[in-house]
Amino acid sequence: MRMKLIGLGLAVVVLALLPVPLSEFRTVQLATVGAYFIAILGVDVLTGHSGQISLGHGAFIAVGAYTTAILMANHGVQDYWTIPIAAGVAGGVGLVAGVPALRLSGLYLALATFGIAIAFPTILKKFDHFTGGSTGITLFGKPTQTGHGAGVLGLTNNEWLYALTWTVAVVCFLIVWWLVESRFGRSLRAVRDSELAAAASGINRSAYKVAAFGISAAFAGVAGALLAINIAYVSPDTFPIQLSLFLLVGAVVGFFGSIWGAVLGALLIQFLPDIVGLIPHVNTKQAGPTTFFYGLVLVVLMLALPLVLRAGAAIANRGYSRAQ
Repeated sequence: MRMKLIGLGLAVVVLALLPVPLSEFRTVQLATVGAYFIAILGVDVLTGHSGQISLGHGAFIAVGAYTTAILMANHGVQDYWTIPIAAGVAGGVGLVAGVPALRLSGLYLALATFGIAIAFPTILKKFDHFTGGSTGITLFGKPTQTGHGAGVLGLTNNEWLYALTWTVAVVCFLIVWWLVESRFGRSLRAVRDSELAAAASGINRSAYKVAAFGISAAFAGVAGALLAINIAYVSPDTFPIQLSLFLLVGAVVGFFGSIWGAVLGALLIQFLPDIVGLIPHVNTKQAGPTTFFYGLVLVVLMLALPLVLRAGAAIANRGYSRAQ
């Protein structure tokens, strides 16, 4: 525990100093990484700790983003006050989605949640009087934008967005850390490992699985709110179907269920297109090539992960035998 606290303290110091040598463009990119980091934390709670596979978190992010955009554009709510509201709205949607999901598991649950991600952009376009339809909602220049056109606490607008995003990200990390180490987290893992054994221990499987869906969706809502604030614009195309797949890949890259590795997955989501763009004759302006490489990373990791885990276990056992 002590080493983890020291590691967290060092990470906070690095985050505080990181924008100093970086350009404004890179600072904004790292702010986006912070939003993806929060979303992956939510995926870790749901999939890594409760064992429920979701391919619909892109829709929950969109719920949070549109909640922020509508409150800022139409109701005069300051951007940072919309973040907890977005979490509540997305969390509520997640709870509603979690109830029918109780009857599904594995691949069937993944397909059902993927259906949510597919249907949601159509819903956004259908209710255009509320969501702006295909045009979306522009937040740029709104008086509810904190930091736009003026410094906040001596920071530029981009530095403010970075500070806001990563401050919220650290708070979210601490909440998730407390959750997974608490009785709630232990109960989730018990349900994941064996529902029968969990029920025999008096754990209400349904309540914990639905709660995991709601909590996970709430973190996705926070991520969506921050993305909307950072981009200052939302539309159905801002949150493509592939986003849900990208979040799952990010969770796997972050050692799937380990909240400490979530930042690796967030970095991959943000910077993989730049890396792929270095490959000759690959056009990253189209979704196809980038999505292909995300899928390739996922397949390679899922094939390699069992081998790595077995090798690690063998090394640990060998060390234990020598100690004996």
